[in-house]
Amino acid sequence: MKKIILSVVTVFLLLSCNKIEEKIDQTVQKTAETVQQKAQQAVEETVKNTINESINSLTNSEDIKFNQVFPGSGEAIVTEEKGKKFKFPNGSEGFIFKYKADKAVLIPFLEKQTTTNESKSDKSARKIDGQSIIDKISFIEKFLPENTIDSGFLDEIKNDNSIEYYKLKRFPNSSTIIYNPKNHTVLQYVEVNK
Repeated sequence: MKKIILSVVTVFLLLSCNKIEEKIDQTVQKTAETVQQKAQQAVEETVKNTINESINSLTNSEDIKFNQVFPGSGEAIVTEEKGKKFKFPNGSEGFIFKYKADKAVLIPFLEKQTTTNESKSDKSARKIDGQSIIDKISFIEKFLPENTIDSGFLDEIKNDNSIEYYKLKRFPNSSTIIYNPKNHTVLQYVEVNK
């Protein structure tokens, strides 16, 4: 009889331990999911705030001409230009230009720009794969309020395989150049490094 009672108690304890272990696993899993959701919400909120600050700095931007940043463009290198100067929340300065230009004239002109540090500068523009740029644009676009950026131009960048991408650093300026060979439209982002 003792053996039967001992066996029943042992089975009962094993079942109880399994149920307790299952309950602990459920609690741990639920807690982990909650922590992950809160962390994801915090990251999304931080990204959204950073982008909103950047957008606010862009809306507080000022118009600027191409030849103010790239002197010596006395000849008509660019046409239909639009340019903005802005400051990011961290204090760094940048420019965005949209214009039309002949790549055969533009790229050599930019490569000849004076630099304050030749060792930190490129001698020539590098053609790059635009996928990382497209990915960044697609990511940022998710957080932008409607009508902030011309979505037609962004769609064109993302869907047109003939678009060319270049990087050129002539310290302190570092340019990312997006060139559409079909209509000679250029979107150029210039970051000023200190």
